Amino acid sequence: MKKILCVNYSQSGQLDEILDNFLSPLEGCEIDRIKVEPNKDFPFPWKTNSFYDAMPETVLEEPIELEPFSFKEEHYDLIIFGYQPWFLSPSMPATALLKNREFKKRLNNTPVITVIGARNMWLNSQKSVVKHVQDAGGKIVGNIPLVDRAQNLLSAVSIVHWMMTGTKTRKWGIFPLPGVSQEDIEGCSRYGGLLNDRLKNNELSTYQDAVLANDGLRINTSILFIEERAKKIFYIWANIIKKKEAKGKNRAFWISFFRFYLNFALFGVAPIILTIYTVLIRPLTLNSLKRKKEHLSYLGIDRSK
Repeated sequence: MKKILCVNYSQSGQLDEILDNFLSPLEGCEIDRIKVEPNKDFPFPWKTNSFYDAMPETVLEEPIELEPFSFKEEHYDLIIFGYQPWFLSPSMPATALLKNREFKKRLNNTPVITVIGARNMWLNSQKSVVKHVQDAGGKIVGNIPLVDRAQNLLSAVSIVHWMMTGTKTRKWGIFPLPGVSQEDIEGCSRYGGLLNDRLKNNELSTYQDAVLANDGLRINTSILFIEERAKKIFYIWANIIKKKEAKGKNRAFWISFFRFYLNFALFGVAPIILTIYTVLIRPLTLNSLKRKKEHLSYLGIDRSK
């Protein structure tokens, strides 16, 4: 009987539902299901100030204290790691788990599948997760990112509405429903079925091929363009705020400054830059884009076998 660890943190409950559907087709497996919780919980819905205040430590991947938890096994045949990106980085509870000594011991020499619940940007956070897993000796064999499929700016408005009210409804009755669609959440069972087949036949090395063949991972060109640049800016802001705070400056002022910058960049600057990129640059880089997307679709996965 295969022993599987499925572990995650879910602030809103959406990721829990995704993973429940993903696990539902698995047969003949002993599943150790762990939902970690931070010692100092993050409220849902968020308060505006607390949301932006989480940025520096999230981006710099500073671990927080988690509530005590334990594993049933010393070693697992597979680890399913579910997480949510915050500010293009793993959420703080996810980072804390990745840096947990006992979890790292169980990652060693173990296949790992990541399941992501995100608005639409997950590439930078996945790069970080892959590094943590590989540094601990784990082997990434699959990645299923579930995202909000609405247009970027519309989904940004919708997700803020959900985060700040706690209600997954259409803002003013006209914006798209926020978050991963219910159809995609329930449809995640398809990828659990693909996993079940490969566990029976000991063919985890082909799992990501099956995920891609079944539309389990899409990389939007415009989102890729934004992500390649935005994380560097977040690092700059995170370090500025931490340094100002260390010098006794008012952290709240600099967080407010970052909030203003982020909204201006998202709704004012990004659409203009994306238009220029789409019209003038993208047509000249189609081949390199194709290679880049293929690489990111198999990020951290050994394809030599």
